[in-house]
Amino acid sequence: MPEPGKKPVSAFSKKPRSVEVAAGGPAVFEAETERAGVKVRWQRGGSDISASDKFGLAAEGTRHTLTVRDVGPADQGSYAVIAGSSKVKFDLKVVEAEPAEPVPAPAPGPAPAEAPGVPGEAPASATEGEGGSPSPEGSSSAATNGPAAPDDPIGLFVTRPQDGEVTVGGSITFSARVAGASLLKPPVVKWFKGKWVDLSSKVGQHLQLHDSYDRASKVYLFELHITDAQATSAGGYRCEVSTKDKFDSCNFNLTVHEAIGPGDLDLRSAFRRTSLSGGGRRTSDSSEDAGVLDFSSLLKKSSSFRTPRDSKLEAPAEEDVWEILRQAPPSEYERIAFQHGVTDLRGMLKRLKGMKRDEKKSTAFQKKLQPAYQVNKGHKIRLTVELADPDAEVKWLKNGQEIQMSGSKYIFESNGAKRTLTISQCSLADDAAYQCVVGGEKCSTELFVKGGPWVSEEGAQVKWLKDGVELTREETFKYRFKKDGRKHHLIINEATLEDAGHYALRTSGGQALAELIVQEKKLEVYQSIADLTVGAKDQAVFKCEVSDENVRGVWLKNGKELVPDSRIKVSHIGRVHKLTIDDVTPADEADYSFVPEGFACNLSAKLHFMEVKIDFVPRQEPPKIHLDCPGRKPDTIVVVAGNKLRLDVPISGDPAPTVIWQKTMTQGKKVPAGPAPDAPGDAGASDEWVFEKKLLCETEGRVRVETTKDRSIFTVEGAEKEDEGVYTVTVKNPVGEDQVNLTVKVIDVPDPPAAPKISNVGEDSCTVQWEPPAYDGGQPILGYILERKKKKSYRWMRLNFDLLRDLQHEARRMIEGVVYEMRVYAVNAIGMSRPSPASQPFMPVGPPSEPTHLAVEDISDTTVSLKWRPPEREGAGGLDGYSVEYCQEGGECSEWVAALQGLTERTSMLVKDLPTGARLLFRVRAHNVAGPGAPATTKEPVTVQEILQRPRLQLPRHLRQTIQRRVGEPVNLLIPFQGKPRPQVTWTKEGQPLAGEEVSIRNSPTDTILFIRAARRAHSGTYQVTLRIENMEDKATLVLQIVDKPSPPQDIRVTEAWGFNVALEWKPPQDDGNTEISGYTVQKADKKTMEWFTVLEHYRRTHCVVSELIIGNGYYFRVFSHNMVGPSDKAATTKEPVFIPRPGITYEPPDYKAMDFSEAPSFTHPLVNRSVIAGYNATLCCAVRGSPKPKISWLKNGLDLGGDARFRMFSKQGVLTLEIRKPCPYDGGVYVCRATNLQGEAQCECRLEVRVPQ
Repeated sequence: MPEPGKKPVSAFSKKPRSVEVAAGGPAVFEAETERAGVKVRWQRGGSDISASDKFGLAAEGTRHTLTVRDVGPADQGSYAVIAGSSKVKFDLKVVEAEPAEPVPAPAPGPAPAEAPGVPGEAPASATEGEGGSPSPEGSSSAATNGPAAPDDPIGLFVTRPQDGEVTVGGSITFSARVAGASLLKPPVVKWFKGKWVDLSSKVGQHLQLHDSYDRASKVYLFELHITDAQATSAGGYRCEVSTKDKFDSCNFNLTVHEAIGPGDLDLRSAFRRTSLSGGGRRTSDSSEDAGVLDFSSLLKKSSSFRTPRDSKLEAPAEEDVWEILRQAPPSEYERIAFQHGVTDLRGMLKRLKGMKRDEKKSTAFQKKLQPAYQVNKGHKIRLTVELADPDAEVKWLKNGQEIQMSGSKYIFESNGAKRTLTISQCSLADDAAYQCVVGGEKCSTELFVKGGPWVSEEGAQVKWLKDGVELTREETFKYRFKKDGRKHHLIINEATLEDAGHYALRTSGGQALAELIVQEKKLEVYQSIADLTVGAKDQAVFKCEVSDENVRGVWLKNGKELVPDSRIKVSHIGRVHKLTIDDVTPADEADYSFVPEGFACNLSAKLHFMEVKIDFVPRQEPPKIHLDCPGRKPDTIVVVAGNKLRLDVPISGDPAPTVIWQKTMTQGKKVPAGPAPDAPGDAGASDEWVFEKKLLCETEGRVRVETTKDRSIFTVEGAEKEDEGVYTVTVKNPVGEDQVNLTVKVIDVPDPPAAPKISNVGEDSCTVQWEPPAYDGGQPILGYILERKKKKSYRWMRLNFDLLRDLQHEARRMIEGVVYEMRVYAVNAIGMSRPSPASQPFMPVGPPSEPTHLAVEDISDTTVSLKWRPPEREGAGGLDGYSVEYCQEGGECSEWVAALQGLTERTSMLVKDLPTGARLLFRVRAHNVAGPGAPATTKEPVTVQEILQRPRLQLPRHLRQTIQRRVGEPVNLLIPFQGKPRPQVTWTKEGQPLAGEEVSIRNSPTDTILFIRAARRAHSGTYQVTLRIENMEDKATLVLQIVDKPSPPQDIRVTEAWGFNVALEWKPPQDDGNTEISGYTVQKADKKTMEWFTVLEHYRRTHCVVSELIIGNGYYFRVFSHNMVGPSDKAATTKEPVFIPRPGITYEPPDYKAMDFSEAPSFTHPLVNRSVIAGYNATLCCAVRGSPKPKISWLKNGLDLGGDARFRMFSKQGVLTLEIRKPCPYDGGVYVCRATNLQGEAQCECRLEVRVPQ
C-alpha cells in the first residue's frame, strides 16, 4: 500500500470501465497509458488473454483496446489490464436480449418523441436489461440475475449478496458464500432487515433461511428466500458472518415493484433514484441527486407494451395540456404526463400552483402533502397538512406501517388545524413513502434522502483532519470513527462551538472537504400553558411542551418560586412540564409562569377561581378496604427487580374517603402504625415524614398513587431494592377510617462478589478462592460461575458449565508463562450477577528441573571448586539463580549448610573455609519465581584435602618448532601446566635469567605466559621454562626468531652491454633480516622518463642479463632483496646510465648550459586567523612555492608539532594543511608554518581561538 501522504503513481491515464452488453453483441474495453511503448497484458480470471477469433487485441500509441466478439453468458466475469506494476480490474456483464415486438406505426406528430423507445435498438435493449424487469412468472433470484460478484480477498465472504428487485407477489433468493477451508467450526450467519430486526425470528411461510456445505470446494452456502413479496418487504438488508476471531458484514437492498400492465403504468417509479448503470434500482449506497426524475427512461421501458393512444387524450398544443391538468385531480397528473409525453412534471406542478383552477375540495384536508420531498442525509424535514376539522384524529404511515412515538426521531405536532410530522437526523432508512390518514381519506408523498459520498474501495486507509490537524482516538474519546464497507463516518460526541471548522477525509487517491457550523441550541415551544378557570376542590393542571427534553425549569406564582408539597405537584416527563394543583382554593388564584433554565423566555397563564355553592345532604358511610385475602394480614407481595409493581386496593365509603399511602422506613426503630393525619392538606404544612413513615403522594413519576372513587392504585415502575418494605394504606372520611399493612419484597440478582484471590499457582493450575456477595438478591445463592482470560485479551472464557457450590475451585489447563486474570459470577433463582472485579494478574510457572553435569573441578585443603550446567527445563519466567549447599557424610544429611547467602547466577563456584580432611556431599538447586527445583547431588563424598600431582608442562604443538615473529609485533606465548600444590615457574634465556622490562612473565595456577609488547631482533634466542614442585621438575625449550626486512644488495654493476642486452652482477645484502633471502627483484628505468619497470621477480641468483632494450636509450638498473618479511626498503641502483648505441653510429650530444630554476620559498596564500568550537576538527591552510621543494615544519607557540599525534600535516601541490583533531581551549594560540630550502627560509603565522559551546 502506498504511504498515506503520497499519491500512488498509476501507469494508466484512462482506465477501462465495467460494462453490460446484450448477448450476441461485441464488448470493447479501452485503456490509455501515460507513455507510449509500455507493454500491456489483458487477463481474465488471472490468465493472460491472447489474440484469437474470440478476443481482439489492438495497440496504437498510448491507446490499447480489448474486443470480445459474439459475447455469451460464458464470457461474463472479471477482467484485468496490467501495465508495469499497475493493475486495473473491471467486469463484463451479459444480459439476455429481449425479442423485438411489432409496434404500430407512430403518428407523424409525436414520432420524434417515440423514436428512442423503438424496440430492437441497442439502447432500448440495454435499458431493459439494466432495469432488471421481473420474469413472466413473477419471481426473480438475486443470485442468478445479478452480476457475478468477485471473490472477496479480505473478508470472510467468497460471494456477497447482491441487490435485487422483485414484483409484488414474486419470489427472490439472496445467496452468500463463505470460504470454509481455514475454519475449524462452521461460521455463524445472521440476516437482518433494517438495523436491528433479526430475520431468524420471522421465519415462516413467506421467509425461509437455508444453508449447505460443499465438501469439494469447502464453501458454505447461506440463502435467504422470500416468497410472495409485498411492498413492506422492500428496504435495506444486512448479512453478518462471524467466526472465532473474525467478523464480516454486507449490506444489500431489495426493491419491490408494483405489477405493471398495459393500461396501468406506475409513474411513481420515475421518482425513484437511478443507479450508476442506469437501472431503476434504489440503493442505500447511491450518491446521485435523490430528487432527479427519470421519465425518459420510463418512457423507453414502456415502449414495448405501449398501445395506440385515444385521439381524445392527445394534446396537439401546450395550452390543451395545461387545460387538462387544471381540470384533472392530482391523482391523475402522472397518467396525463405519461400519455402526453411530459418529462418535466415537477416543473409543471410548480407552475400549476399559481394558476387558478376549480377542483373538488377534500372533506378532510384543507392542505395536503406535496407529491415529493427531498432532504440531505443527517438533516431534518417537516411534513405538514392542514385539516378541515381541527379535532380530527391523524395517523402517519411509513410504507404502510403506522409510525409510533419513539424518542426524538419522530415528533408529532398539533397547532390548531395543522398537523406536522418532523423527522430528525434523516438517514437512508427514512427514504420511503409516507401517508397522512384522517378518517377514510389519506394523502401521500415520497421522501428522498440524499446520501453522502463514499470511498471507492473497501478496506482503504483513510485519515480524518480538522483544519489540517489529524484526528486520533486518544483525544479523550471526543471522536469516534466508524467504517461500513466503503462508507466512513466521523462521529463527534457532544459537539461544542469549538468543534466548528473545516474537516477533511484524506485517502491515498485524494481527499474530500466539508465545513461544520455549530450553532447554539434554540428552545422551541410546541405547546404553551393556557389560562384556567376551576372551581373549589377541583384540580388545576398547567402543561407546556418544549423542543428539548433535557431542559429543566422553574414554576413561579406571582413572580415567586413555587415550592411543591402534598397538594401542589411539579412533574417533568420528556418534553412535557406539568404543574398540578389539587383541591383548588381561592388562595390559588394568581399568575403562574414557567421559566426554562438557560433560556431567556417564560410561559405565563392565569388561574381563575370559580366559587359554586351547592346545598346537599351527604350520605355517610364509614370507609373500608376490601382485600381478597383471609383475615386482615395479606401475604407478602414478591416482585422481581425491574418489573412493574401494581397494588390495586378496592375501597368504599361515603363521602369518598381520603386515601393515604405510607412506607415504613427501616432506619431507626420500627414503631407500630399510628393514627393517620387528619387530612392530606394538614400534612402538607409540615415535613412529609410522619414518625418513621414516608408519605407517598406523587401522582406521576416512577412511584405514583392514583385514586378513584372505588379503588386506589399504587404503582412502581421498575421496582428497585429501595422499594422493599411495609406499605400502610389508610382510608378515612368524616365517619371513620380503615388501615391495612402490605409487605412488599423485591428480589433481584445478587451483587457481584469481591475480586477472587489466587493461590497455589503451579505449572498449569492454580486455586481460586472468593467470598459470597454482600447481598444475595433476596434469594439463596445457587452457585457460582468462574471465568478466565489472558491479561492482554478482552475475551473471557467460562471454566464451568455446572454451578460451583464451594467458594474455591482449582483451575487447570493453563499455558505456562501466560499472564491470566480470573473473575466470578454469583447465581440465584432470578439470574446471574454482574461479574466481580478481576483478580490480581498471575502467571502459571513450574519449578525448574535439576542442574546437569555437576562435577568437582578442584580440591585444596580448605576449598572445593564445583561446576555444573543449567537445567534442561528452566520455566517460563527464567532462572533467578542457583543455591549451593553441603553436609557431612553419614547420617541422613539433614543438616545442609548453605555455601553462600543468596543465589548465584554463575554455573561454577569455589566453596571456601571447609574443614580439612572432612568428607562432604554437595548439592546444587536452580530457583525461579515458582521456587527451588530438584537438587543435583554429587555421587560420592568429597574429601577436603590437597592431592599431590607431579608437575607437567603441556607444550602446545605450534610452540614445539621455531617461533617466528616480525619486528614490532607482540609476542604472547601461553604454556598450560599441571601440578599440585601450585608449582614454581622459572624462565631463562640462553641459560641466563630474564631481565629488563621489555619481557614480562605472567603466571597463574594453571598456565604461564611470556609476553613481549614489541619484539626486537635482540629478543631472538632459546628460552627455557622450568616447573618445580619440591624435588620434582619439568622443563621445556622454545626457540624464538625475530625477523625483519633485509638490507639492499651490495656492489651492483654492469659487467657487459651488447646489442639489446645488458649483463648485471651484485653481491648478497649485508643483513639478511635474521632469515634466509628468498630472491631478488630487478627493475629498469629509461633515462628520459625515469619510470621503473620490473624485469625479473623472485630471482635467486646474484647475476642476470636484461634483454629487449631499445637502441638509442639510456637505462638505469636497480635490485631489491626479499625474505619472508618482504622486500628491502631500499634498492641497489647503478650510478651511471647504460647507453644502448646504434651499431656504427656515434652520437655526440650537444653541450647545453644548465638552467638554474632554484627559488627561495615564499607563501602565495598566508594563514588566516580562525575561531573554532571545541570538540570539532579544525584545519589551517596556506600555499607555498619554492625550488627545490622546501621542507615544511609547523610550530605552536614556538614548539614543533611534528611529534604530536593529535596534529596531522598534509602537503599537496604546494597547498599545506594542518588538521587539529577535536581541539580544546588549550589548543588555542599562535601557529607558525615555516618553509626552508637551500635558497632560503619563509614563514607565516595566524592566531587560533577555541570556543567552548554554551
